[in-house]
This record gives sequence, C-alpha cells and structure tokens, in this order.
Amino acid sequence: MTEKLQEHLIEKCMQNDSRAQMQLYDLYCKAMFNTAYNFIKDDAIAQDVMQEAFIKAFKKIGTYTGEATFGAWLKRIVINQSLDWLKKKKLATVELNEEVVHMPSEENLEVDSDTSLAVIYKCIEELPQKCKNVVKLYLIEGYDHQEVAQILEISEVASRSQLSRGKSKLKELLIHANYES
Repeated sequence: MTEKLQEHLIEKCMQNDSRAQMQLYDLYCKAMFNTAYNFIKDDAIAQDVMQEAFIKAFKKIGTYTGEATFGAWLKRIVINQSLDWLKKKKLATVELNEEVVHMPSEENLEVDSDTSLAVIYKCIEELPQKCKNVVKLYLIEGYDHQEVAQILEISEVASRSQLSRGKSKLKELLIHANYES
C-alpha cells in the first residue's frame, strides 16, 4: 500500500468511514494479532484484545499525529491493551521500582544457531512477568528503553535492570533447554 493511500484511509477513518476502517483493519489485523498473542498466549483472548484495541484506535484516530507510522501507533495501542488485560487478570504486576543498578553496557544475547525459535519463545514465557514484559517489548517488538518505560509506566533504569535480569535468566533457561534436547 502506498503512503498516500494509507493517509487517505486514515483521513476517511477520521470521518468515521466504516469501509476505510475495514481496509485498515484488514491491513494490520494479522500483525496486531501476533503482537497481542505475544503477551496473552491464548488465541481467543488475543483476538478479543486486538479487536478492543482496534475499536479504541478508531475512536481515538483523531489523536494520530503522523509522528510515528500508523502501524507503530496502532501497535502501541495493542500492547497497552494487552498489558491492561494482563493487569486486570493480575498476571502482570508492574512495580514502579526506581532502584539504581550499575550494569555493564548491554551485552548481546547470543543464541546457539541450533536453538529453534519455539524454544526461545518457550524460555521467554518462563521468565518472571516483569522481565518477560520488558524482554518482549525490547527484544521482540523493538522498542527502546524510553518507550518501554512509558508503556510499562516504569523508569528507564528499571527497564534496563529488568532487561538485564531477563537476558541473564533467559541465557540460563536456553542453556538448560539445549542440554535437554
């Protein structure tokens, strides 16, 4: 889809045009479902969360400024909706922890080339919830620490700390998983 066509669809959505909404939905639903599923891990609930996120996005489309791509703007809504669902279910407790941790520069997470993506995702799911959320947002979704901090309503220091802990624990889990296979 060209940028002009997308801008046209967004303008139509701002006018509450249901056909344009459906077109944007069709363009982004698969990617947004995957984003919701990364957090929820249940097809039906991820589908519901994604639908709610689209409803919220179409209601608030007038706030879209174009600073970020539409897909990035929408993804942030889906992530927030997913985290809200997790919080409501008390599966995610986001602690506003301002502890200062002196960490070495962020090391790369190197994974054995024989390790499958399924094993990596399984190990990520075994991380403590706070670490898991930061690892998913930073490593999988590609947000930086400032964005992670805003999304999770924590400090950047806490984001870095949780990422460091998450990567360390993930390395342990991956080593253990590789010995078992």
